[in-house]
Amino acid sequence: MDLQLKGKSIIVTGGAKGIGFGIAKVLASEGAIPIIIGRSEADNQAAVAAIHSANGQAYFITAELTNPVDCERAINEVLVIAGKIDGLVNNAGVNDGVGLENGNYESFMESLHKNLVHYYLMAQYALPALKKSAGAIVNIGSKTAETGQGNTSAYAASNGGRNALTREWAVELLQYGIRVNAVIVAECFTPLYESWIKTFDHPEEQLKMITNKIPLGQRMTTAEEIANMVAFLLSEKSSHTTGQLIHVDGGYTHLDRAVG
Repeated sequence: MDLQLKGKSIIVTGGAKGIGFGIAKVLASEGAIPIIIGRSEADNQAAVAAIHSANGQAYFITAELTNPVDCERAINEVLVIAGKIDGLVNNAGVNDGVGLENGNYESFMESLHKNLVHYYLMAQYALPALKKSAGAIVNIGSKTAETGQGNTSAYAASNGGRNALTREWAVELLQYGIRVNAVIVAECFTPLYESWIKTFDHPEEQLKMITNKIPLGQRMTTAEEIANMVAFLLSEKSSHTTGQLIHVDGGYTHLDRAVG
């Protein structure tokens, strides 16, 4: 299917690694021009170089998205580079384990800035350009908002906020033809996930225990599978889809895991 994304300028926050990099690669393969925004210049450069080596186009901007000034600067630099914004993928964040019992005010607020506040700021600063292009927004979310996980209050709260903002923005932006959707992730194998698994005494057994509970195929979701849905939601092929929380998770969140 031709998603008709050729030449579209699409911001991907946290696009240098993991799910974000998967999204950037798929967008580039569809002829879009992903603009990666992230804090590590080295990682950003490596991601763009990998896309270029696969004959795709991509750019990067190094910015610390927990800093509101950097969020505004990044959007301004995108407009200098591309002249327009056709889509925004809010993806950057980290499950940082700020719980109720083991957390505090400072760490909780810091986590909200890492995982939620920049979603709002990037959308707000990009909005004038998105109004001109009647572009689309896709927010990446996590099952933790719906299932809980334990010892991750701030991340769960952030993802609850992401879900709420997705629906709120879908309503507010109807008048501009801007569609807003979210892709909800459960168990996706990324370098960060792999690092987390390795913290267990028996990582292979821990991973097997998790995958056994994923109904469809008893396997992890891939970054490419997330990315394919994101690309579809950014495209006109999903022209009447807005305000949706779409779970790409092999049925993990909603299906009875006893079926596995």
